[in-house]
Amino acid sequence: SQQGCDPFAQTQRSKLQHRRARINQQINKEMRMRAGAENLFRATSNHKVKETVALELSYVNSNLQLLKEELEELNSSVDVYQNDSESISVPMIPLGLKETKELDLLVPLKDLISEHYGEEGILFEKEIKEFMELRQAMRTPSRNEAGLELLMEYYNQLYFLDSRFFPPTKSLGVFFHWYDSLTGVPSHQRALAFEKGSVLFNIGALHTQIGARQDRASLPGLNQAIDAFQKAAGAFNYLKENFSNAPSLDMSAASLNMLVRLMVAQVQECVFEKMTLLRTQHDFLARLQLAQEAARVEDVYSLVHQTMTQAHVKDYVPFSWTTMVHVKSEHFKALSHYFAAIALCDCPATSDAELPEQEKAFIQFHVTMPEGPSLRVLLQDPEERRKLGKAHLKKAIMKHEEAMRVHGLCKILRKMDILQEVLSFAHKRSLSKYSEIDHEEDFFETGDAPDIHPKTHQKPEIKSPNFSQVKVTDLFHRLGPLSVFSAKNKWYPVRRVHLMRGENGFGFTLRGDSPVLIAGVIPGGCAAEAGLKEGDYIISVNGKDCKWSKHAEVVQLLKSTGEEGVEIGVITLQGSEGPKAADKKAAAMSSGGGLPKSNKENSRKSLMNSKSASTLLVWSKKSKRSKKSTYGIPFTTVGDNEAMY
Repeated sequence: SQQGCDPFAQTQRSKLQHRRARINQQINKEMRMRAGAENLFRATSNHKVKETVALELSYVNSNLQLLKEELEELNSSVDVYQNDSESISVPMIPLGLKETKELDLLVPLKDLISEHYGEEGILFEKEIKEFMELRQAMRTPSRNEAGLELLMEYYNQLYFLDSRFFPPTKSLGVFFHWYDSLTGVPSHQRALAFEKGSVLFNIGALHTQIGARQDRASLPGLNQAIDAFQKAAGAFNYLKENFSNAPSLDMSAASLNMLVRLMVAQVQECVFEKMTLLRTQHDFLARLQLAQEAARVEDVYSLVHQTMTQAHVKDYVPFSWTTMVHVKSEHFKALSHYFAAIALCDCPATSDAELPEQEKAFIQFHVTMPEGPSLRVLLQDPEERRKLGKAHLKKAIMKHEEAMRVHGLCKILRKMDILQEVLSFAHKRSLSKYSEIDHEEDFFETGDAPDIHPKTHQKPEIKSPNFSQVKVTDLFHRLGPLSVFSAKNKWYPVRRVHLMRGENGFGFTLRGDSPVLIAGVIPGGCAAEAGLKEGDYIISVNGKDCKWSKHAEVVQLLKSTGEEGVEIGVITLQGSEGPKAADKKAAAMSSGGGLPKSNKENSRKSLMNSKSASTLLVWSKKSKRSKKSTYGIPFTTVGDNEAMY
């Protein structure tokens, strides 16, 4: 079995996945019924039939609504992915993986191998099956590093599949089916970009699940959670920048933008937790810093909340997510005011020696200046500090109450006792602090405390996926070097040529390797007589396959022929005929075989030409490549090994 694949773990998560898949199938069925009913409704002019169909449609639509709500409940079972430790950490939002249907590539690939490559398709069954097993395994990755590597391996293998079997002008005729991770609605497309994008989405989703599982009560757990959410943000961001016109909502630019922001907010929350965990000092400045850190978390969650409630996003984001994000923005605002109050009330009034440093920090602490005396007086007068502290606590308590109110609006969140506990603990802590500093003889009206200026000591990073960390070898290596034997090149059938060596050798010059190119043919020489042309590639010598052979190996084989001469197999690329074309072709091909340096999606042209289908239908790639070919050095500079034979 494949490493990193976890098909048998009937954990809660895979049960979830199965239930999701089942609901998906029902949604599928209802969608088909709806399409049928809508067609009938449009086609019929019979009033009675129209009425019946309209009734049927409303029934189907309400069914779909119920199924989507059920799916939403599933997507919100955030706790399934949380860790099992005793300490309470606020839950994080993980994403479910996109489901896909099985894909049978045996026949289409065998056909293409015999049509395009002129090889026996049956001889490549082992490789095709190996590819299909890899695809099957990556549908259920384990929730750890090995699972991520499995997805990466498949993603990298798609680069080769694309180069070998997806010609720019023709489709392979297979459909890639993927379900939307948020709505469960199915989509399918012929473009390989949809498959790549969906795998990339799952890399991001798996990172979110790994992040949500960490025990954030310990420093290593927190650091791993930060790393996981940063990498999730990177995967979604990469998807947003390199793919466009996705057929499913979860991969639309608006949705990915929301997911990137959500991940960044979750990182920021972990950074705050890290500060509270590492906090050894309880001095004034440390508490101010904590308040600003909490204000920063509130800030990013408010942004996520805005993004989630936009017109074209709010319909498919689970209500529980939107609520949770809203709750967190209120909760962290409350915390920022609480820590401000603690800094003012629990720390001794500022001494003359501390004044310059503390005043400097306090000037930049509030969004607007607090009313009342100057900062100097304020910092050095315990009574003034208590007054402002009390105003901050009043605001904290209001915000705690708001967080609890919003939390109560969502029945799914109401079942999450952890969040409930955290909110009520924070609320009680602020209340008891308030009653501790509240004097009965206070006759002043508690003022309105200004908000705290958000500031963080650790900015979240968006970490792009590093595809090169998982090395893969081309499963279809035997077809020959990709520089020649690819889906986009066409060549004439193999010619077998019998050559005798003349006084001046064979009469041609050779260049390069894998495969070796005939760079020049001497007029009147043996090679010219035998019909060899400039620009031919040597793919066999005396029946030995030379597609991958180095220059020296081919020369050695040629040199060791005796009187009886030698049989050479050659191919000519279509469109490369004519003297100068060979040079151009060679220069374009000089990238050589093997893996490109970076597996960057956008360094290659869209796999479905926009000419062959409207860009809106195709999940087209944004091509950022300039006209100049970025491939290697032109051949002229490596012409030293060109020699006469």
